Amino acid sequence: MSSHQSTQTMKPATAAKKLGVYLDATPAEFQDGVVSRAELTALQAEPPQWLLDLRENGPHPRPVVAQKLGISISGLARGGVTEALTTEQIEAIKTENPEWLRTERGTQADVRKENVRVKKLHAEQAEKRAQRDA
Repeated sequence: MSSHQSTQTMKPATAAKKLGVYLDATPAEFQDGVVSRAELTALQAEPPQWLLDLRENGPHPRPVVAQKLGISISGLARGGVTEALTTEQIEAIKTENPEWLRTERGTQADVRKENVRVKKLHAEQAEKRAQRDA
């Protein structure tokens, strides 16, 4: 018996998410088709000009906007940012540095500190268990 391996495909929205681009800004042929894993790998390895332009100039999806601003996606929503933004718009927000952005960056810093504290605590607890069990 021979095994038949089908080509795995994904919806354009999934491929756009994996590529870190805003689906509505991609070319129509990308939005209307399906993307195979091989095609996704090829796009990642050798991005076409449209993909390079989107990554550089946007519009960017909310996860990318949040990352570029150094805040969470929830923080974006609390700040009233609900749509995709271009790199130029993101830079304008950074330059303006509104109160909501400063607050969200502080919140994000607190979350990171807490994550480090919890990770350290878990490591210490695991070490104590290992010593006790030895």
